[in-house]
Formats: sequence, C-alpha cells, structure tokens
Amino acid sequence: MSSNRTPRRIGIFDTTLRDGEQAPGNAMSAADKLELALRLEAVNVDVIEAGFPASSPSDFEATRMVSDALTRAQVSTLARARRDDVETAVQAAGSRRHVLQILGTGSDVHLRHKLGITRQQAIDDAVDAAKFATSLGVETVSVGIEDATRGDVDYLRQLTERVAEAGARYIPVADTSGCATPEEFGELIAKIRTWAPAPVRIGLHCHNDFGLATANAIAGLQAGADDVQVTVGGIGERAGNTALEEICALLAYKSDQLGLFTDVDVTAIFAVYNRLREIIRLEEPRNKAIFGKYAFGTAAGIHQAGMLRNPATYEYVEPARFGRERTLLISRHSGRAVLRHLLAELGLPVDTDTVDEIYRVYIAERVESDCEDLSVLRRRLEADLISH
Repeated sequence: MSSNRTPRRIGIFDTTLRDGEQAPGNAMSAADKLELALRLEAVNVDVIEAGFPASSPSDFEATRMVSDALTRAQVSTLARARRDDVETAVQAAGSRRHVLQILGTGSDVHLRHKLGITRQQAIDDAVDAAKFATSLGVETVSVGIEDATRGDVDYLRQLTERVAEAGARYIPVADTSGCATPEEFGELIAKIRTWAPAPVRIGLHCHNDFGLATANAIAGLQAGADDVQVTVGGIGERAGNTALEEICALLAYKSDQLGLFTDVDVTAIFAVYNRLREIIRLEEPRNKAIFGKYAFGTAAGIHQAGMLRNPATYEYVEPARFGRERTLLISRHSGRAVLRHLLAELGLPVDTDTVDEIYRVYIAERVESDCEDLSVLRRRLEADLISH
C-alpha cells in the first residue's frame, strides 16, 4: 500500500572507516581511509566518520586527512566523554562541518562492568564534554547513547534531556549488542524522539547479531529518527552493522510505502564495496543481499526458464540498478530451457533429441560443485558444435 505523505529525506552516516575498521581483519591505513572517504562522498553519503582520533596517531592522521579533503560531506569523529578526547578530535578535524560524537553510556551493564561509574557520573561527564565541545565551536555536537537498548527508560530520558540542554544537536541511539527486535527498537526511538524534539536529530546505530540491523534501522526511521549509521557491506564489530547497500536498496524500492528516501547514488556503491574488499582483503560472499557474488545469479532450471521469458519472474531487485549484472549459471540443477535458448541464439536445431543429448553431455553429468556462467557454455557449444 502506498503512502499519501511526501517521503522524508533520510541522512546517511557512514561509519565504515571507524566501526567497520575496528573489527578484526579490517585494518586500513590513513591513505586507504582517505580514498574510501572520497569515494563515499562521491556517492552522496552525508556524514563520514573518519575515526577515533584519541585512540592512535594513525586515527588522528586519517581524520585530519579526511577532514581536509572532504568538500561536501561532513566529517565525524568519536570521542569518549572526556575533555582531552574532545580537544584531540577538534585538533584533528577542526570545528567546521564536524560532527563530534561523544560516547554516552546507556546501560547499567556498561556503567558497572566497563566504566565503574554511577548513572549520575555518566550524565555529568556527557554534559561536561558536550558543553566543552560547544565552547570550542564544533558545528554539530553529538552524544551517542551506547547500549541504549539495554538501558533503563527513566535513566535514558534523563541522559537524553540533559545532553540536549547542554548543546547536543545529534543523538545517535545504539543497539550495541544487536539484541533488539524492530518493535522494541521502534518503541525506544519513538520515546527518545519525544524527549529530544527538533532541532535535535536522532540517529540509529544498529548491530546485526540477530540479522536484524536493517529491519531495526527501518523501524527506527519510521519512529522518527533522522539518519541511520551504516557501513559498506555491513562490516563492523562481531556480525557487523547496518549495511549501506541494504538500506539504500530498500528505500529505492519502498520509498512511497515507507515514506522515506535517500540521495545516495545506488548505481555507484558496488564499486566502493569492491575497493573496500581489496583494501581489507575481504572474501567475496556468495549469498549476501545486493553485493553477494550470486545475489543476481541462478543455477536452478525452473528459475532460469521463467527468467529467460521475463526476469521479473524471480528478480524483484534489478541488478543494473545497483551496478550489477544478471547471471544465469549452468549446473546439474539447470534444465533444458536454457539449452533451447542457447541453441536458438546460435541458430542450431532445438528438436527434442538434440536438446536431450546436449543436456546429457553438458549438464546432467556435472558434479555438484561444477558451475559456470551461461556465456562460457555458449562459447563451448559454439566451439564444439558449430566448428564441427
């Protein structure tokens, strides 16, 4: 069912270079981060989180380089709720077009077992850091609420209201452990939206431990959040983060239904993903949504028969829209329809006996793992049948 309301523009905040990079195996140099940041800016991402400047000289330098190079997108940094971290972040990224994210703490689990402080101490630290960042002229002071989905509602309200009063104009809400369901997350975001009305912007930072990061992000956006924090390919801690391509693909097709849209150039993000894979040596997944090797490929005969007549039979998401190509793959699960298609294209007989014999030789005797692109089989048939 379509919505009658005008779709609302959703901001895209990319944290590939920070949260994505901190996961095992995803290390990037400052030069790598700069290249990827420029590629992300070119596809119309709104905010690019360059790193955590106080954590290492490498993150400081990467942040400085990215901040200096960006011309349209905002640069973001992460800082603990400490004045020295805030000052270091400003030294690295300046104050103009800078989204400085102060890490607030949302749950008693983190307060007790990670920080060893009380709720009041956490609120006081976040408020002090936000006021200090404001005094330094930071364009957008942010206080993110880590582990918000396991936090007490009364405490979360107090934290949200206090940091907003202190000057925070962006409050990302994190499902840090990936424990929420869409219903739970949407309800939480709706509450926070009422506690921090505009001009405060609400962001979403979802992890994928239950495979719900995209669903949770959509629920949060529908509940009133303004932007979603994503990574290219969904890389990030443990099972990863909300994937840039999944959010953008969903909004590309469901904008009217959801009442949401983005300005990201969806045709260009696959190239960014491929470059990221090269940099961090990420193996190519076979079945990942949008970017998987076979996300737009099929080897099943029933599917192929339908797709040869009309790709829409089994293909709702169109590969060309995302810089991909459709592939029909030949395996022992392929049927005769694909052979009739190829033989007709080659001008060869398509009678039953011919098709059955070619099926036996080229398809039926394949082993389970033997799979090749349709174009390869076409070349083999040309060589074996036409030349002889």
